[in-house]
Amino acid sequence: MRRGAAVFCLGLWVMGTVCVSVVATQNFYTIDRLLADAPQPRFDEVVEQVGDDVARNFLRYLSSELNRLFFQYWNYAQFLIGGVAIWLVLGLPDGARLKWPLGVMLAILVVLTFVVTPPIISIGRGLDFVPRDPPPASLATFGILHGAYTSLEMIKAAIGLWVGYRLSRTV
Repeated sequence: MRRGAAVFCLGLWVMGTVCVSVVATQNFYTIDRLLADAPQPRFDEVVEQVGDDVARNFLRYLSSELNRLFFQYWNYAQFLIGGVAIWLVLGLPDGARLKWPLGVMLAILVVLTFVVTPPIISIGRGLDFVPRDPPPASLATFGILHGAYTSLEMIKAAIGLWVGYRLSRTV
C-alpha cells in the first residue's frame, strides 16, 4: 500500500510538471491561433479596433501573468507532494537508499522556487510591452534563466521517473 502510494505521488509529481509545462506553452500558441483564426466574431472586431500588435501584446501579457501564477502555485504544491513522497518512501524497508534522489528533487525544487523563479518573474515583467527590435539587454538573461529552469525541471522529472521505476520494480 505504502509503495503504491509513493509511486502514485511520484507519478503525480512528474505528470504535474508535464501538464504545467504544456499549459504554459499552449497559452502562448493560443494567442497566435486566435489572432489567425478567431472562432468568435466579436473577438475579431475588438482586434480590428485595437490592432493586431496591441492585441498580441495584451494577450501575451495575460498569458505571461497566468504562467507566472501557475508555475508559482505548482512549485509550492510540489513541496507537499515531495514531502509526502519522502515520508512514504522512508517507511519502506528499502526506502533509505531512495530518500537521496528524492532529496535531490526537493533541493532542485528549492533552487527553482527561491533562486530561479523570482528573477524570471521580475525580468519577465520588465520585458512585458517592451519592443523586441532591437532585443532588450535583459532578454538574454531571461533566456538563460528560462533555460536553467527548464533544464532543472527535466532533471527533476527524470529523477522522479527513475525513483518511480525503482519503487515499482521492488515488490
